[in-house]
Amino acid sequence: MFVDETVIKLIAGKGGDGCTSFRREKYIPMGGPDGGNGGKGGDIIFEVDKNLKTLIDLRYKKIVKAEKGTNGKGSTRNGANAEDIILKVPEGTTIYNADNNLILADLTKDKERITIAHGGRGGRGNKAFATHNEPAPKFSELGAPGEEVVVRCELKVMADVGLIGMPSVGKSTILSLISGANPKIGAYHFTTLNPNLGVVKLKDNRSFVMADLPGLIEGAHEGAGLGLQFLRHAMRTKILAHVIDIGAFEGRDPIEDYKKIRTEIDAYNEKLKNKKEIIIANKMDLPNAKENLEKFKKAYPNLSVYEISAQNKEGLESLLKHIADLLENIQEEDLYEEQDYESYIIYKFQNERPFTIKNDNGVWVIEGKEIEDLFKMTRFTEDEAVLRFARKLKGMGVEEELEHLGAQRGDEVQILDYIFEFKE
Repeated sequence: MFVDETVIKLIAGKGGDGCTSFRREKYIPMGGPDGGNGGKGGDIIFEVDKNLKTLIDLRYKKIVKAEKGTNGKGSTRNGANAEDIILKVPEGTTIYNADNNLILADLTKDKERITIAHGGRGGRGNKAFATHNEPAPKFSELGAPGEEVVVRCELKVMADVGLIGMPSVGKSTILSLISGANPKIGAYHFTTLNPNLGVVKLKDNRSFVMADLPGLIEGAHEGAGLGLQFLRHAMRTKILAHVIDIGAFEGRDPIEDYKKIRTEIDAYNEKLKNKKEIIIANKMDLPNAKENLEKFKKAYPNLSVYEISAQNKEGLESLLKHIADLLENIQEEDLYEEQDYESYIIYKFQNERPFTIKNDNGVWVIEGKEIEDLFKMTRFTEDEAVLRFARKLKGMGVEEELEHLGAQRGDEVQILDYIFEFKE
């Protein structure tokens, strides 16, 4: 089963909790704090495996959750880090943030890796908080939460040349003749339901990868037929080899066929529109082929047209040599623009506080990742931890901002799902 798109929720592992502990041994008074730190939560990593050709292994993984780090223990024993989860994907997989549709990674090389969801750091034990002024802290941290993100994985096959055209113009037959690929061939439309790849080797030892892509129909750029599936996979190709049924089998008009396909390509994407294109005039063995070829060349005098007969295996060798020559002179280009990547979007607070405060029906609601992470890592069962949390909020300017907005002592303040009383 060929799967080229899937959506998964990733939940990285929470960090292990730090430990509040004091050394207690016979004949060693005032042993001091010895609580260890928690271990790091597991990351979720994507890795390219060149042996994979589809995203089928991820299709049924709706949620992927990494393990939590081990908690710290007394005697300064730190918790173990959790194991990372590695998800294998084929070459040519693009990973999007499903919330904003920005690219997190474009994976094109075998063994290439990217960490998409980072595990939370382990909470610090009370030994880590010991200072000259406070040699025996009676608090520790909880582990930081792991990152959560919903991603959309999209496969665009890696091929140098894409065979495009209307259904049943001979694309699969051509691929089967010039490579070791065995695509399904039938005397009906849409025989090809997913891309087929074949390695083409020439007598002079040059080689390239060619893809037979699903047939197009009018309206493909809007999803008609298998259009979006085809157009997506054509994006990584360097050359579009447009196969035309020049013999007008089934009463087709080669000129109109070309015009319709070209319209779909132009409407889909600017980069696809500007790719190098050649025309393969197939079925030259049919009676009306030469006459139709002359009409086609008059209609499109600037196109490079190569005559072949896949049925009679004629014209294929010179066609392949020309394609190999073209590939040598085409420079690699980035598939995506820099601004398409999430890493390009830099969020900065300029003369602003790293939080927001709003009044919701009399309750002051505080939001902000830094504050929410601090809240999640505070052990509210320990008095010193609560006091530290309050000091941190005051240092970040939360108290000052509440007063500026008109909050009164005794008002309710909410962080996440918890409500506190605003007081000295």
